[in-house]
Amino acid sequence: MAADSLMVGGRRFRTQADYAAALRDQKKIDTIRSQTNLNDPKQLYELFKELQSGTYRFETSVGTDFDDAIYEKIELLKKQGITAENAGKPVKKHKEIKKAKRTETSKKALDMKDYDKDMQKQIVLELKKREKRRKLIVISASVVAVLCFAYFGVYSFFAARTEMDYERLADLKGSDALVDTKPSNGFSLNKVTVPVPDVLDEYKTLYGKNKKLIGWLKIDDTIIDYPVMQTSNNEYYLDHNFNQEYDKNGSLFLDCDCSVFPQSTNLIIYGHHMKSGKMFGQLQKYAKESYGKEHGVIQFDSIYEKGTYQVMYVFRSQVFSEDDVVFKYYQFINANSEEEFNSYMKEMEAMSLYDTGVTASYGDSLLTLSTCDHSQEDGRFVVVAKRIK
Repeated sequence: MAADSLMVGGRRFRTQADYAAALRDQKKIDTIRSQTNLNDPKQLYELFKELQSGTYRFETSVGTDFDDAIYEKIELLKKQGITAENAGKPVKKHKEIKKAKRTETSKKALDMKDYDKDMQKQIVLELKKREKRRKLIVISASVVAVLCFAYFGVYSFFAARTEMDYERLADLKGSDALVDTKPSNGFSLNKVTVPVPDVLDEYKTLYGKNKKLIGWLKIDDTIIDYPVMQTSNNEYYLDHNFNQEYDKNGSLFLDCDCSVFPQSTNLIIYGHHMKSGKMFGQLQKYAKESYGKEHGVIQFDSIYEKGTYQVMYVFRSQVFSEDDVVFKYYQFINANSEEEFNSYMKEMEAMSLYDTGVTASYGDSLLTLSTCDHSQEDGRFVVVAKRIK
């Protein structure tokens, strides 16, 4: 099967295995859509609960996109005042409810006088039964509320655990607890063996813990201070953390076609746009020129050398079809000529949200940070920086 046909849900997959996994995810999504009315708030909340509990597990970014879309719908419902408890029910205004209760109470007080004593006793008994039922409903609702709080407590716990894990990883930078840190003897380049440099002392311990570590990304005064991973595909670290555990936050990872040694013209790092702000959840703050100026310096160290980059372009783009004849920033990894490099620069300059005053020339090294942008279908928010030292 041709590479350009390995498309599922607007995403392109590089291997048959990833493509097959994406098809399985798409089949699950089609089944969910056929069984669920996504315009019905009650059904939407039930689906959201199932997704959160892990009833449906996805293997690829196709599933992640669907999960994010459902989350967006739930957030919209919450803004409209529609919760899991009142979904599908008409919501009365507070004043109307109080007025209705007063009227009902008044009627009861007046109606009681119209009955004899035996009937009044029966009415009182019936009212007591109703009161018991009401209390039972209140207790049940309270139990449900406690369970909900417990769920969010567990969610918060795991979120906090993830944050603590990354804090511990940051503490391991520079540690001397070295473990099997020699990468490889070298690689062949035009029949000449080029020795791979040693891993920087600062990252030897981390590299010893996970050989998929390729670098560390940090932007001062932001939450972005994470290890960067790399595998032979761009799927695994969408939902796995540094410790190779399943994690909805995923990890920051370098495009599988990029190389830190010898270094590609453009290093592309991907990360989820998490609602909690983790990973690249705050990257879109660069849409404001003032923020871009205040956070214009990005530190990206590969495991072999340190690097400092200056923000150059900030723009919104999309994941396009293979047949679309447009500039696809995610395919810009190596420039084979000065003409090609300058062409890429012109495309990004034209797309940039504002002028940073920073430019690049052929031979410069670039760093691209990419995350999802929900303002458009298959949208992406991109920050491109030039290496300055």
